[in-house]
Amino acid sequence: MPPPTPPSPVSEEVGIELQRVVERWSQLPLDHALSHAAPVLALVQSLADGVAEASGSASSLVPDLGPSALMDQLTVMVHDASVGRPVPTPETSPPYPSPAGEGSAPGTSRAAAPTLAAVLASLRRELA
Repeated sequence: MPPPTPPSPVSEEVGIELQRVVERWSQLPLDHALSHAAPVLALVQSLADGVAEASGSASSLVPDLGPSALMDQLTVMVHDASVGRPVPTPETSPPYPSPAGEGSAPGTSRAAAPTLAAVLASLRRELA
């Protein structure tokens, strides 16, 4: 009998939004995906930077592997960013940048920063 699968570190809300983004991405024509690849890669990089900072590691550049691998990169970084964190709320979430690259402005409160679920929902809407 295989060992039980540990629960996902990703909150239900984030998991649903991530699944929606991945499904929407798979429906995009190539030219549309290419036009949205840079902001998505910037979000992946932001998540990678946050994970590196939280673990005390040096940040490294996320490689651009093209649109066919981008959703895998996003999924991995969403999972990594969720490890060891409480269920995100505006009060407990780090300030994730919007997919368009608009982060929370310096001096803004954490409550004003978007949650990861909100950022993924915004990304999904931008892909429409």
